[in-house]
Amino acid sequence: MTPIFSFNLVDEPWIPCVNKDGGAIELNLREVFAQAHQLKTIAGDSPPVTASLHRFLLAILHRVFGPKDEDEWVALWESRQWDMLPLNDYLDRWRHRFDLFDEKHPFYQADDPRVRIKSTISLRHEIASGNNATLFDHHTETNGETLTPAQAARVLITAQSYGLAGLSGIKQKFTDGACAGGILFLVTGDTLKQTLLLNMIKYPPDNDLFYVHTDRDAPAWEMADPFVPERTNPLGYLDYLTWQNRRIRFPPEQTDDGVVVREMTMGPALRLEPTLLDPMKNYRVDKKLGHIAISFRENRVFWRDFASLFALHPDMEGKARPPATFRWLSSLIDEMGTPNKEETYRTLALGMSKKQAKVFFYRQAQLPMPLTYLTNQHLVTALDTVLSYTGTIAFDLTQSVRLMGMYEQLSEVEENGWQKQWQSLNINAKNAINNWLTHTGVEHNYWASLDIPFQAFIVDLAHDEERALTGWYGQIRKSALDAFDVAADSVGNDGRSFKAVVRGHNYLTYRLNEVLPDREQTI
Repeated sequence: MTPIFSFNLVDEPWIPCVNKDGGAIELNLREVFAQAHQLKTIAGDSPPVTASLHRFLLAILHRVFGPKDEDEWVALWESRQWDMLPLNDYLDRWRHRFDLFDEKHPFYQADDPRVRIKSTISLRHEIASGNNATLFDHHTETNGETLTPAQAARVLITAQSYGLAGLSGIKQKFTDGACAGGILFLVTGDTLKQTLLLNMIKYPPDNDLFYVHTDRDAPAWEMADPFVPERTNPLGYLDYLTWQNRRIRFPPEQTDDGVVVREMTMGPALRLEPTLLDPMKNYRVDKKLGHIAISFRENRVFWRDFASLFALHPDMEGKARPPATFRWLSSLIDEMGTPNKEETYRTLALGMSKKQAKVFFYRQAQLPMPLTYLTNQHLVTALDTVLSYTGTIAFDLTQSVRLMGMYEQLSEVEENGWQKQWQSLNINAKNAINNWLTHTGVEHNYWASLDIPFQAFIVDLAHDEERALTGWYGQIRKSALDAFDVAADSVGNDGRSFKAVVRGHNYLTYRLNEVLPDREQTI
C-alpha cells in the first residue's frame, strides 16, 4: 500500500524563531502570526533563509490586511497583535495549498519531466555541489544529504528567491531568483510583529513603491498554475514576493526516523525582468548601466553606503534609490506621525556575494536606525559628508603605507614627487609594493576598528550633531594612526626602514590635518 505523506505548513512547526527570552523555537504558520507580538525575530539557518521567510510571511499579511492606505497601516501598528480571525480564515481557506507533499498541489512545487532526479544538495549554496565549494558544511554531491520536512520547506522557499543562473541540463537555463543579487534591507523592531509591519508597504502599491500591479495579482499558492501566463513581469507585488523561479518537486521517503527528503527534480521556470526594482533593495544610479543594487563585497564594510539608504530628498533621485520600504515609512512619519520619529529601531542587511553560479560568502549585518533619518535631510547630508571624509582618509592611509613601502623597496624615492614616481614604476615593482601593502592589512584594520564606534555614532548624530561629529573625526584620526602603526611593524629595524616609517607617518599626519574639519579632536 502506498503511504500517504503530508506536512502542512499551517499546522506543523518549521519556522525558526527567537522568543522573548532569547530561546530558539520552531513554530507553524498559525503560531508565528498569533505569537508575533511576543517573539523577537526569525532566525534562519543562513541570511538568505531569514530574508526569504520574511518575504513569504509578508505575502500572506499583504493578502489579508493590505494595507490600502496610511490609516489602515497605522491601525495595524496600534494593534497589540495581529487579528487572528481574518488570518485563520485565510489559512483555513488555503490550507490545502500549504501541504509540502500534497499529490495535486504540493506547496511551492511543480513537476518538470524535462529533467532527471538528483540530490537536493544542489539547492543549498553553502554545500559543495556543481561550481560551489563548501562554505559551512561538509556534505558533498557524492554522499548527498537528508532533509526533514521542516528543513525542506525552508530550503524550498529560499531556492525560489536565491536560485542562481546557470546550466540546467536542458536547453533552457536557470536564471537568478528575485533576491540573488544585492542586499535586502529589513527594518527590524522590538518584536516580530513590529518587524513585519515595518516592512509592509501600501498594498496595492503606488508606482513609486512597485510599478507593476494587475487585478490578477496573487501569491503563487492561490494560482491554478503559477507559471501561466508565461511572463517576465509579475502580475503584482504578491506574485513577485512568491515568484516561482524554478520547477522543483520533492518525492518524500519514509524511513525509520520519519519522513525525509533526499531527492528532487528541478528545472528552470519564470525568468524575471532584470530592470524590475526590488522594494527592499538599495540602488545606486549609474548613467550608463541604470540602477545597480548595492551588494556585499569582501573587503568593503557595507555601512560605507549607509547614507544612501536615506537619500529620500528629490535632489538625490539621480544618484540613489533607497528601498521602497524606507520611503513608505518616511511618508508615514511625515503624514501620520507614526511610527514615532524619535524611536530607534534597526536595519538588517541580508545577502550574499556571488558571481554567476558561484557563491563566495553569506553576510548578515545590523545597524541602529534612528527613524529621524527618514525625515531629516540635514542629518542625512551630514552622515553622507562624514562617510566621504572617512573614505578619503582610508585612501590617504593606504597611500601613506604605500609610500613607506616605496622607501623600503626602492633605492631612491623622490620626496616631493613620489606620487608621480609611483606612476612611472614598472609593473613588477608596483606588484611587489602592493603585495606588501596588502600583507600589512592596513585598510582592513582601519575599517574594522570603526565598526563598533560607527554604531554609536549613528545614534549620537541624531541627538547631538556637534558632539557626534567632533567625536567621529577624532575616531578617524585615531583609527588611521593606529592602523599605520600596525603596518609599520612590517618594516625592518635599520636606518632605511626608520626613514620609511617617518616619511609615511608625516604624509598621513599632513593629510589628516588637511582633510578633517577644524572641529575634529583626538579622542
